[in-house]
Amino acid sequence: MRVIINGEEREIPSMSVAALLGELDYEGTHFAVAVNYDVLPRSRWAETHLKAGDEIEIITPRQGG
Repeated sequence: MRVIINGEEREIPSMSVAALLGELDYEGTHFAVAVNYDVLPRSRWAETHLKAGDEIEIITPRQGG
């Protein structure tokens, strides 16, 4: 199915947010995830399954001014 991840259209198999993060090698606790502009609590990542057309933003903190 086709989804948009950080503005880039990609083809992925049907999976949960947690599985997608594992596939993309995101580890640790210093990021947030929004699906269709709604920020998901970490406790819902495993139970939230992605659908075709979803827009996923993985937000990481940056330093700077």
